[in-house]
This record gives sequence, C-alpha cells and structure tokens, in this order.
Amino acid sequence: MASKASRLRCLYSPHIKPTSLSQRHLTRPFATEAPDPNPPFQRPKTTFNDRLNTGPSLSDFITTSPSAETSTPTSSDTFPASSPPLRTAFVGPEGRKRQITRLPTWLQTPIPTSPNYKRIKSDLRGLNLHTVCEEARCPNINDCWGGSDKSAATATIMLMGDTCTRGCRFCSVKTSRAPPPLDPHEPEHTAEALKRWGLGYVVLTSVDRDDLADGGARHFAETVRKIKEKAPGMLVEALTGDYAGDLEMVDLVAGSGLDVYAHNVETVEELTPMVRDRRAGFRQSLRVLERAKAGEGIITKTSVMLGLGETEEQLWETLRELRKVDTDVVTFGQYMQPTKRHMPVHTYVTPTVFETWRQRALDMGFLYCASGPLVRSSYKAGEAFIENVIKKRKGMRDVTMLDDLQSISRDVNF
Repeated sequence: MASKASRLRCLYSPHIKPTSLSQRHLTRPFATEAPDPNPPFQRPKTTFNDRLNTGPSLSDFITTSPSAETSTPTSSDTFPASSPPLRTAFVGPEGRKRQITRLPTWLQTPIPTSPNYKRIKSDLRGLNLHTVCEEARCPNINDCWGGSDKSAATATIMLMGDTCTRGCRFCSVKTSRAPPPLDPHEPEHTAEALKRWGLGYVVLTSVDRDDLADGGARHFAETVRKIKEKAPGMLVEALTGDYAGDLEMVDLVAGSGLDVYAHNVETVEELTPMVRDRRAGFRQSLRVLERAKAGEGIITKTSVMLGLGETEEQLWETLRELRKVDTDVVTFGQYMQPTKRHMPVHTYVTPTVFETWRQRALDMGFLYCASGPLVRSSYKAGEAFIENVIKKRKGMRDVTMLDDLQSISRDVNF
C-alpha cells in the first residue's frame, strides 16, 4: 500500500518545469556552507608515517654515547684510515652552480696529451679496434699509452666490439641484448696492429657475448693464434668472461697458446649480487680460474675492487678462496664511479691500506700482487713482472730440455 501511495503522489504531483544545467549547479537544495574553492592540500595519513614519527630521531644516529665508543667494530670500521675528509667545490655558471666532490689527491691523473698516445689512438681507429682503456675510462691511459716509444706502451685490446650483453653496476661499457655481429676480420687486424707496435706483452679482453652460442670463445682463441703466428715471441694475457659457466669454452681459450689466463672476481662474494650482473657469480668465477689453471704452464690472475663496502674479514675470505684454486696473481684497485647512473663509491681507500693488502697477499703465497688506488686488472708494472716470470720459466724448461738432450746424446755415444 505504501508503494502504491508513493506512486500516486508521483503521478498526481504538480508539473515542475525543468531547469537548465547552469541553474541546477547554482541552486543548493540544502542549507549547507559553500565548499572552499581552494582547499589546503593534506597528505593522507599512512601507517609508514605513523611508524616513522614514533621511531628514533636524527640525533639518535649522530650523537656519540660512551657505550658506542666501546662497541664492537662494524663494517665501516674495517678500514680505519680510509675515510679522509673529502673536498668539495662549486662548478657551473652564475645562478646555476652545483656542488661536486673532489677526488682525493692520490686519484688525480693528468690529461693524456703525449704524441705516443695520439699515435696509438690513430692506429686503433684506422683498424677499427677497441680498447678497454677507452671504453672503461681507465685512469691509467696516459701512463700506459704515453711511453717514450711504442714498445714501452701497453694497450688492452677489447675484442668482439664495444657493446656488452651484461649490465654490471660498476662498468661503463655500453650494453645491449643484441649487439652487432662479430667482425670476422678482427683477429687478423688485431694481430697485425700488435705486430706493428712491436710489443713484448699484450693484454686481450672482451665484452660478454651471451647472445652467441660459444660466448665468443672461438673468436677469442682465433685471435690469440693469429698473434702467435705473426709474433711468436709476444706474450699474451687473456682477460676473459665466464662463458656462462661453460668450462669447455674455458678449455678452448686456455689451449689457444696464451701465457696468462685472467678472469676477475671483481668483489667479495657477499657483494657480488649487488655489484655484478645477475648472470655472474663468485663461485662460477672460481671454477673458471680453477679450470684455466689446469693448462700446462699457464699463470692465472684475478682482480678485486676496493671501496664498495666490503669488510676486512670478507677480503681475507676472498683471498683464501683464490688460493684454494691456486690463483697466481691478484690485483687490488680503487672502485671509481664512472657516471651518476652507476654504483656510488662507498669508501676511498688510502694508499697505506692498499699496501697492507699487497703484503698480506704475498704472505699468503700469491706469486705477485699489484695493489694501489689506480691499479687495474691489466696493470703495466704487473705485466712487466709477469713477463719476467714467464721468460724465466721458459728458460728453465729450455735448459731442462737441453740437459735431457745432452744426456740422451751421451748415452747413445756410450
């Protein structure tokens, strides 16, 4: 009955003339206050803000209490002399100046301007070759390329192009899922360039090519063989990737006639997931070094960056793991952020601390250790030392072979 009555009221109610759209907006059917046309902005409350407001304040983090002075050292305390005060400066035009952090004095290097640097760069461009010195923005390029003559210079040739399929957070080399195809003439051009320079020791490296079935191992091995054909006396160091853990590819490169097999672990095991590409691994790198060491007379070498937030105990453990796989040479260098898009520097380690780790590595039985703020995996002084070691070993083998031949000759004559 109630629904019928409401319907009747609707049917027999007086006709109301419809109003325009603008009139309906201006008419308020209820006696309420008009809303504020510019209400103040209020950020909605969240559970996170409530927890943050009830948590510790900034003063709790920066205030030193007596108990804090006697607490157990943390990871930041493992390098007591590695946090000097950093200098800052303002750069840019008036009105748009920005503050930057100056590098410590021991990391500053001169701009390369020597004639020998320009000649080597011209040779590389003429043969369409790339170097890790340029692509990775190495701070030692003036020292390595600026020798008094070409025979005193060192350049690390980067094979298989200048584009990598991996994206490590510390590296400035270009990355792509599908880099350009390999240059089939690159092994020949590389060997010709190195023969022209007349170097006694050369370092070859490459980008990672996970897009290739063999990771580029056959291309790398062919380059080494070409170099040995054109310059038999030249010593060759190969700084390779991990070939996605394919140890047969490691055997292929190690058996190509090279003298030093280098593969970098880059950092301690705990920081590897944050520093290196997800396809790389600390244990995988150890297996590469162990497999390469199986080659007769090959020296194995690796490099570790400092300043990424590693602790002293983590470095000790890294050295112990490297000795377990009989690694011969290790180098320590300061990590330097290539661009703002890359991983920031955690600590600038002082030369004194680098010298400490050099001595510790030698005490653990490493054949050689280059350690310093500007040391990189292919370091000029280290190459000179390794070159002497290889020549000495080859000389000892030659003497042994000569003694054996003389002994056989005496037995035959007898």
